[in-house]
Amino acid sequence: MKVLIIGLGSIGLRHVRNLLTNTTYKIVIFTKRKYPEFKENKRITLSDSLEKCLQEKPTVAFITNETAYHISLATLLTKNGLDLFIEKPLSNSLDGIKKLQKITKQKKLITQIGCNLRFHKCIKRIKKLITQKKIGKIVSVQCETGSFLPDWHPYEDYRNGYAAKKELGGGVILTMIHDIDYLYWFFGKPIQVFSTSGKFSDLKISVEDYSASIIKFKKNITAELHLDFFQRPEFRSIKIKGTKGIIYWDSETNEIKLFSNQNNKWISVLKLKKFDRNQMYVDEMNHFLKCVKSKKKTINSLSEGIDTLKIALAMKNSAKYGRVIRLAF
Repeated sequence: MKVLIIGLGSIGLRHVRNLLTNTTYKIVIFTKRKYPEFKENKRITLSDSLEKCLQEKPTVAFITNETAYHISLATLLTKNGLDLFIEKPLSNSLDGIKKLQKITKQKKLITQIGCNLRFHKCIKRIKKLITQKKIGKIVSVQCETGSFLPDWHPYEDYRNGYAAKKELGGGVILTMIHDIDYLYWFFGKPIQVFSTSGKFSDLKISVEDYSASIIKFKKNITAELHLDFFQRPEFRSIKIKGTKGIIYWDSETNEIKLFSNQNNKWISVLKLKKFDRNQMYVDEMNHFLKCVKSKKKTINSLSEGIDTLKIALAMKNSAKYGRVIRLAF
């Protein structure tokens, strides 16, 4: 197998290093950036020409460049018969989505959207607890995710990154789509959303740095989702309230706690003593490559990426027009 990497920003670099460490595959990298560490590596071919990269005959591609360019490149690559791993979010609009979906279906290509939280041990366990109905009928959910954008890549000016620029598909809603994705994974397709968002901090960016949303799912489940680009320290949490108790997790402790209404006490379900952040990325990569080999559908295929993108865009439209947006899938 030969792997094509499109773009060599921070996530592209992570995938290259994980491929080098965990596989024996040859890697072709399409980038204009210069990385001396890769020039002497016999497994790597670097080029700033996509045409030359395709001449190397890769069989799969990781699309890790700026969000706004995902669909056009994905469409080109599917026409060449490549299975695709597309970093989140799928895009910043629905333009070209149907065409891409049609080609992948016709060619029976394997696709995966890069939402690594689906491979976080705590998020996976929460999914299992929900399936097992450990807290009865779920009524409400509160999620929070906040971080300070300049801290993401201290080695570069945050103002130049894609997350800070509207034209590149940035903004906290699309960039932090992870949380929208795992809510969708937990509870399915929502019915409607109502959001408020805007650029409220002192960050020098052209996109929203704050979003607060109420997302209504089927079975009368309501989720409140807070996203921001200005919080220190970085923090993520979820609290799920049901008729029989509560499930709670946060990134600071990396512990899942379950409250039982019947016993009137908290118990620890899972606590990660040593959390290796990179393991999520290794696991999602291995899952994708395994599905490519077996020609089986991935845990988060193109169709699911389209659904989560629709939710994110509905949140943006709700904030823009100041009204509830009903979702059609």
